[in-house]
Amino acid sequence: MTQTLENAVSLPEEQRFFRHGLSWEQFKAIQASFENVPGVRLFYCEGVLEIVTIGKPHEVIKCLIAGLLITYFEVKGIEFFPSGSFSQIIPKIVEYQADLSYCFGTDKSVPDLCIEVVITSGSPIKLQKYKLMQVREVWFWEDGTIEVYCLREQEYEKVVKSELFTELDLSLLNRCLLLSSPLEAIREFRQVIQQ
Repeated sequence: MTQTLENAVSLPEEQRFFRHGLSWEQFKAIQASFENVPGVRLFYCEGVLEIVTIGKPHEVIKCLIAGLLITYFEVKGIEFFPSGSFSQIIPKIVEYQADLSYCFGTDKSVPDLCIEVVITSGSPIKLQKYKLMQVREVWFWEDGTIEVYCLREQEYEKVVKSELFTELDLSLLNRCLLLSSPLEAIREFRQVIQQ
């Protein structure tokens, strides 16, 4: 019987803190004070500061998503340019780091796809930060499932499958993400997508 990640790892809650009404300068000062603090990310979007603690369960899921997607890109022959969690910035308006970011075809200044692993929900700037940067597609892994949002006429619409990868079976991706063995997850994923 296959053991799932939910059974193998107790997923502790991430901690999220919000502060509204901050200026860009206040954000930059707070950000500087967290410069050498590991496991903490700061986001800013139109006056809202979000501070998130990042734990091991978050990183496990993020790394496994990356491994599975790279497998998919390799098997399907998709040219990709990963940019990880580099900072996307519009000075005085928004600064954030997605957990994973990718450009396809050619490398661009704004990723085609951003992915966030969400252990604790409730962000008031969940999609707004991506909308400001005009990211074409955003995925959130939350509660053991992937939600996909596509940008349409300046607003995101929740969709049932990726428009970037119409052949990608998200239920397969989700199932493999929940396996307790990363090696088993990649092997099962590869076997199915090669059929």
